[in-house]
Amino acid sequence: MSTNLKLKGNWNIVKGKLKEKYGELTEDDLTYVEGQEDQLLGKIQKRTGEAEDVIRNEFFEEK
Repeated sequence: MSTNLKLKGNWNIVKGKLKEKYGELTEDDLTYVEGQEDQLLGKIQKRTGEAEDVIRNEFFEEK
């Protein structure tokens, strides 16, 4: 499996968890473009009012 497919698979899991926790997020809010993670975090932060570090730690950091 290529890295891109693994990333896409992982992103689908993360996206589902984000939607579950923050129901106000739309598909447009959660459009992932490789290399633009900071813009994605900014959109999520703006929509939810949650601190960026909270979002990053809960959903984007390897555990």
